[in-house]
Amino acid sequence: MKYGVPLGLLHPDAWKDVAVAADELGFESVWLPEHLVFATDLSLAVYPGTEDPGIKPTTPLFDAPAYLCWLAGLTTRVRLGTAVYLPALRHPFVVARAFATLDVLSGGRAVCGVGAGWYQGEWTAAGLPFETRGARLDEAIEVIRRLWTEPVVAHSGRFYRFPEVAFEPKPVQGRLPVLAGGESAAALRRAARLCDGWISMPHTIESIRPQVARLGAGVPVTAHAYALASPREVADWVELGVERLIVRPWTRSRDAVTRLAAFAAEYGVG
Repeated sequence: MKYGVPLGLLHPDAWKDVAVAADELGFESVWLPEHLVFATDLSLAVYPGTEDPGIKPTTPLFDAPAYLCWLAGLTTRVRLGTAVYLPALRHPFVVARAFATLDVLSGGRAVCGVGAGWYQGEWTAAGLPFETRGARLDEAIEVIRRLWTEPVVAHSGRFYRFPEVAFEPKPVQGRLPVLAGGESAAALRRAARLCDGWISMPHTIESIRPQVARLGAGVPVTAHAYALASPREVADWVELGVERLIVRPWTRSRDAVTRLAAFAAEYGVG
């Protein structure tokens, strides 16, 4: 099993120390979430399945690939991922450039976790129709893949069109992995059809089973699993087809490094 660390569930002041500790302890990856902007009107910020705003407008937001580039310079082996990035809020050139840069600077350690997004206020503020977010994402993924792999690219689609362009440098990995986030049927289809796997919301082994079944066989799964009972439980995740667990063994940011070390010892990380 590969183990990842969710930096977004920490105070930003702890991100550097936790990322460096994860790298030294043998964790496979660290992950940052992202939003482009928060509107102060919270009427469009109700998180699905709840009755409460899913955001606080005063929360600091960082450019995730840029921040991960900085962490790349402080680490040597840990992979650097987004969980998740919103490509459809940008032109594919911007997204492809950001992750290719991260991949080159990190020596091939970038993972591009993407999602369509749930927060309508962000789309309204950006002047883009919320209803088209999934279709925009699908087209953006296809364009980005081509920019990363083909010598020259021209495109004429529903949302993006441009004449022939060259795009350099290419990602070091050749095929920079793209993971689709989201729990909807459309998101699961995207993971299986367009991407290199699926990255889940937080789940238990039982709550994730229906989504994995809908994915179908052979789709790599990265699962946020914050409530592991013991190392014995990991075998059940492996049997289900999960290849990476993103874990949170701390409750307070100030304890994160010591709790990561304890988890690494108990679970045989590294």
